[in-house]
Amino acid sequence: MKKRVVVYRALPPDVLGLLQAQCDVIVADADTDRAAFLEALKHAHGMIGNKLKVGAALLEGAPELEAASTISAGYDDFEVPALTQRGVLLCNTPDEVTETTADLTFTLVLATARRIAELDAWTRRGEWKQSAGAAQFGVDVHHKTLGIVGLGRIGGAVAKRAAHGFGMQVLYSNRSRNAEAERAYGAQWKPLDELLAQSDFVVVLVPLSPATTQLIGARELQLMKPSAVLVNCARGQVVDEAALIEALREKRIRGAGLDVFEREPLPESPLYALENTVLVPHIGSATRETREAMARRAALNLLEALSGRLPVASVNPQAREADPKTTSRAE
Repeated sequence: MKKRVVVYRALPPDVLGLLQAQCDVIVADADTDRAAFLEALKHAHGMIGNKLKVGAALLEGAPELEAASTISAGYDDFEVPALTQRGVLLCNTPDEVTETTADLTFTLVLATARRIAELDAWTRRGEWKQSAGAAQFGVDVHHKTLGIVGLGRIGGAVAKRAAHGFGMQVLYSNRSRNAEAERAYGAQWKPLDELLAQSDFVVVLVPLSPATTQLIGARELQLMKPSAVLVNCARGQVVDEAALIEALREKRIRGAGLDVFEREPLPESPLYALENTVLVPHIGSATRETREAMARRAALNLLEALSGRLPVASVNPQAREADPKTTSRAE
């Protein structure tokens, strides 16, 4: 018997075909066709998509669910303990987003340092009447100090760009030392407070968790240099947005480049009025090539999980120990 899969976000046609060749697939968007989605979930062995809160209440309506595959690196939309308790394996796509998100992160470093958004608007308003002078000056990025908060896959890719491409000194703060980055990029581990005080650019790349929620607040912003720039490509909740707005208004830091926000899409916000910001709509992985690669990897993860194997990108492999269906699949 084929496994039953519910696709709750649009997939590229070839990726959908890959699933349909091996599973009985129902496509039901979790937002626009909620009733059909919930009905399909009642009998689903697998689910694939993104941007959906999946917790204990939703899982109550999915008694046969064996695996969930998210088309994302982050998985803060999922109540992982609830999935694990029910024996539902969760898979994600961390490797596919690394290089593209690092590109975007460094784009925000450069755009904020050189005031690209502000000066683009200034030029379009017809205010360019003579050669750019001190009023339009930005700051150099090359040979400055970059502090990376969270040196995982993406942080390592940012460190590579900084050290090898721009001759930057790289500092990092992490739960554990990253020997590879220290060897390859000359990265130096620092306690968070020291990193904030010494860096010209601070890049936030930690995953969202109870320990990292509002990790960067008023106290931490106060530790930064007045000339420093903050870039957040992690999750909006990692930075205290109100405290950041106040620091930007008072010019206690030079500027901020933000891909993520506490509420998304970003509603009416004081950030819109601040010229010392570059704001983009959560586009860390938003290229056609990367999104298609993420969808394909998510589909392959799901097929592997439903066959009884353990995908490399498994968030909670211990779910297999809690899953009474595992034994029957293995026998």
